[in-house]
Amino acid sequence: MMPEDQEETQPLLRPPGGRAPRSRRVFLAAFAAALGPLSFGFALGYSSPAIPSLRRAAPPAPRLDDDAASWFGAIVTLGATAGGVLGGWLVDRAGRKLSLLLCTVPFVIGFAVITAAQDVWMLLGGRLLTGLACGIASLVAPVYISEIAYPEVRGLLGSCVQLMVVTGILLAYLAGWVLEWRWLAVLGCVPPSFMLLLMCCMPETPRFLLTQHKRQEAMASVQFLWGSEQGWEEPPVGAEHQGFHLAQLRRPSIYKPFIIGISLMVFQQLSGINAVMFYAETIFEEAKFKDSSLASVVVGIFQVLFTAVAALIMDRAGRRLLLALSGVVMVFSTSAFGAYFKLTEEAPSNSSHVDLLAPISAEPAGASVGLAWLAVGSLCLFIAGFAVGWGPIPWLLMSEIFPLHVKGVATGVCVLTNWLMAFLVTKEFSSLMEGLRPYGAFWLASAFCILSVLFTLCCVPETKGKTLEQITAHFEGR
Repeated sequence: MMPEDQEETQPLLRPPGGRAPRSRRVFLAAFAAALGPLSFGFALGYSSPAIPSLRRAAPPAPRLDDDAASWFGAIVTLGATAGGVLGGWLVDRAGRKLSLLLCTVPFVIGFAVITAAQDVWMLLGGRLLTGLACGIASLVAPVYISEIAYPEVRGLLGSCVQLMVVTGILLAYLAGWVLEWRWLAVLGCVPPSFMLLLMCCMPETPRFLLTQHKRQEAMASVQFLWGSEQGWEEPPVGAEHQGFHLAQLRRPSIYKPFIIGISLMVFQQLSGINAVMFYAETIFEEAKFKDSSLASVVVGIFQVLFTAVAALIMDRAGRRLLLALSGVVMVFSTSAFGAYFKLTEEAPSNSSHVDLLAPISAEPAGASVGLAWLAVGSLCLFIAGFAVGWGPIPWLLMSEIFPLHVKGVATGVCVLTNWLMAFLVTKEFSSLMEGLRPYGAFWLASAFCILSVLFTLCCVPETKGKTLEQITAHFEGR
């Protein structure tokens, strides 16, 4: 290897003497950035308690009919799709920190518009703005956190992105029990406002500053985050300013991460998560829960608990093992869902969503409750499996595997893919249930989960304990 090659493979951010830094301020910076995903989760969860409240609203307050309610829930994904594209542009030009600061604006304005809404169009406009902010936050926060974290804690901090998302969803569910839709929207302004104040005190990522030839600022950022600036050397950055060109897709270090990142997002949405969440409340009703809204809270608690478990073990177990384990668990749980629907398909009527879960008429009540508890067990198992692997890890790997000079475009494409798949799967879900029957739809999801396991074992590299430059070198065959 030539001397210049050695220089090129030097990590951008390597702790002096090979020792892991001990500064805790990197955790504070990660928390500040993760308030974006918390706001993102709250915006996603807001529609669940707000829609029933808006249906009951009396004039002059706006009131949602069935069609408006469906748009109120779905328009966030369209805004987030645009936000993913905008975030990919911002993260390379404005930087990671400024992009996070900017995404607080549509969050606060969106919730403020909802709070002041006098008609349905204001409600939808506010939701569209919060969706735009969701798309930016879902892209920029993982990138910021991965670039400030040293390898020993990058998995822990990176997994906190998804942990904050599900925490935000749970917060919206819990607050929705005591707050009507206007005050719930006021509460939605709090996390992004707090993020705006806290992120103002945090530094830009050293990697981005080095590519801007701001060595002094990069060293100050390292000193703040890691506790030491000794041993840091500015790497060659000429390539980082070339931008992305389609011709670069011929290079393994570009097309391999692209394939992996996009595939991870596709498999995440094809896992069946939307189908499971669609049936959650009805499944709990059939299991004789007196308060069907408890289903949302139970699901939220499961997501938070097992996402926290994933975060704690991420840097020990590794990404590939957790992805494979998560996929296997989802295979069994979706197969059990399919079995449940197969056993109940000959109910007296199956003309509606609720009727699909009706017990077989010839069976005693105890047997129907037992079958319903099979569905509850499958639901909890699926949520646990998804939260441990396929929930947080695609976002974490997205922030790790791309070279610095294509990160904005590449992560933008991944986020765009994720939100488009979420929209398409949600939109076509009812048609799929009619064409394949519910048990066929869940068994199809099980087949996709099997493919996700095979893809993980064959194509996904292990990134735990590696610097971001070592990951890039892996794809280049160095």
